Amino acid sequence: PAQSPAGMERVGEARPLLPPPGPTGLSSTGAVCILLKSALGAGLLSFPWAFGRAGGAVPALLVELGSLVFLVSGLVVLGYAASLSAQPTYQGVVRAVCGAAVGKLCEVCFLLNLFMISVALLRVVGDQLEKLCDSLYPNGTLSGAPLSPPWYADQRFTLSALCVFVIFPLSVPKEISFQKYSSILGTLAACYLTLVIILKYHLQAESLGLPEPSQPSRASSWASIFSVIPTICFGFQCHEACVAIYSSMRNQSFSHWVAVSVVSMLICLLIYSLTGLYGYLTFGEAVAPDVLMSYPGNDPVVIVARLLFGVSIITIYPIVVLLGRSVVRDVWVTPKHGAMAVPEAQEQRGRVALTVTWMATTLAIALFVPDIGKVIELIGGISAFFIFIFPGKRLCLVCMTGTRTLGPHKKAALITWGVLSVLGGAFVCGQSAALAVLGLLR
Repeated sequence: PAQSPAGMERVGEARPLLPPPGPTGLSSTGAVCILLKSALGAGLLSFPWAFGRAGGAVPALLVELGSLVFLVSGLVVLGYAASLSAQPTYQGVVRAVCGAAVGKLCEVCFLLNLFMISVALLRVVGDQLEKLCDSLYPNGTLSGAPLSPPWYADQRFTLSALCVFVIFPLSVPKEISFQKYSSILGTLAACYLTLVIILKYHLQAESLGLPEPSQPSRASSWASIFSVIPTICFGFQCHEACVAIYSSMRNQSFSHWVAVSVVSMLICLLIYSLTGLYGYLTFGEAVAPDVLMSYPGNDPVVIVARLLFGVSIITIYPIVVLLGRSVVRDVWVTPKHGAMAVPEAQEQRGRVALTVTWMATTLAIALFVPDIGKVIELIGGISAFFIFIFPGKRLCLVCMTGTRTLGPHKKAALITWGVLSVLGGAFVCGQSAALAVLGLLR
């Protein structure tokens, strides 16, 4: 049950605000790595495209820095709210702090966000598989006639087989015990991708056959700048897992969580900025929504980057499924069974059935959506909703003003910040979602 505001005020800030998970809890390094892994996903490949769409590096970097303020504040507020409510899940925090009605709205939006993120992850893996197969079976012959690849090199088969034999077994278990170890692999893969893009920029005359670096040809406008905010929000989005990460940390003091959040987002900012900048400088506005699709398919260095990044995405997908299952359980199972203990065999059957349904649906959508840019635009709008509105409005105002004794000036500043977050999030979410839906319908 949620604590009352009076009970929340009695919580001491100098000691851990949730029961410590014990010696097996996450260390500071483990928490930073998992936050990085949650953020450094499919969005990394789209940052060069976002830089080109914004009209250049300067406006895109300014959007990054501006969004980072809201991103970090959202992580901090969520951690603080989790400490006050003693809830281990995102939707549980919103429900306990903001009430049942807002909690239900959060559950629906959260579930939709996780589902679309799963589609984007599979779409990225499918793109990398397609390029890898093209490098093994070039689409052409010595006479110039097109050559169809064998059936087992078709993306529909390779991605489906990967889901059945690799991703599904990783997604079924209740807990992902190797999460903090696989997060290291995901971070290293993102760093390798960034290094490859920087190296290819400096060697582009030899490796890509470009006579000179591509120069921007379109002046930035307010419309173009606003249009890349959803892509950037999607790239930095890690709010879904932050409550679970905080609840698993050994040191749950508020100041420690602030340090973990700031360090994680600064590292993300560095990796995203370098990737976006050098990818954009290499290809200009001709860069693909998936930057790796702009490179030759037979380049060994790029092939290794695709393999590593594909493995990184594969390890992220089970985490998203795990979070999605927790939301479905709260929405559908808990109201029916309440606090009753579910038999283990029944729970396992339900978990497997839900995982199969989730994976089959996201796979079907991923196979029939050819442009990942459209998917990321739509998800970015939903991500902006979570970053600016959940927790930008309700949690900020309730946790920071309703449960603490603050002066009138601090309360006014926090209320103003919350209103600005809501207005900005509503604008970005509405604009990007409308444009993405129109683009998908064309």
